[in-house]
Amino acid sequence: MVLKMVASSYEDSRRKRMEENRKRMEALNLTQLSQFLRKLSSPISKPSPSKPRTSEKQLVVVRRSGRIANLPAPVYKERGYNMYTDYSRVYASEEARVEALYKAEKLQSELNSKHPIFIKTIRQSHITGGFWLGLPVHFCKQNLPEQDEFMTLIDEDGDEYRTTFLAQKKGLSAGSRRFAIAHKLADGDALIFELVNRTTFKVYIIRVNPSKGEDLE
Repeated sequence: MVLKMVASSYEDSRRKRMEENRKRMEALNLTQLSQFLRKLSSPISKPSPSKPRTSEKQLVVVRRSGRIANLPAPVYKERGYNMYTDYSRVYASEEARVEALYKAEKLQSELNSKHPIFIKTIRQSHITGGFWLGLPVHFCKQNLPEQDEFMTLIDEDGDEYRTTFLAQKKGLSAGSRRFAIAHKLADGDALIFELVNRTTFKVYIIRVNPSKGEDLE
């Protein structure tokens, strides 16, 4: 009988404490807070990845300008083509070069000139690109003007070609191209320059390949 009374008293006390705790939680708004926290702890569903947008590639026809639409397509020459002389580069052998130089030296001795004179062997750099023709430094210092000046080249037929002598660079620039093209100079040709007056050279050409030179002429 005593145990039943103790148990009943304990149960009444427990229910009373629970009721008091419930009232305190409601007063502090703890019930809504616990529900909010349960929502936050629930797993978040991730959105399904969207498929990448693909754009269809289309071929576009490039329109040519009306000014060039009817013109033929450009033709590109192989490397080594000389746009000025219209023939491919040909390099002389050392034997042919020496032979042409020997003939030039022989002709120089036969001229027996009293004027300053020298021999120049032609290289590819003299007849392609910029057509720059360098002259012997010692000859320039002793015989040519100290300032830039026009000089005339006269070939064996008496035709004259005006060039520009650059004193600082010791060579012929503008005008030497026209002379090289007119005489179809080739790698290995030997030229005799005879300074007949202060600004005029008489030029003799010894072909490295005489048969070819005759055909070109």
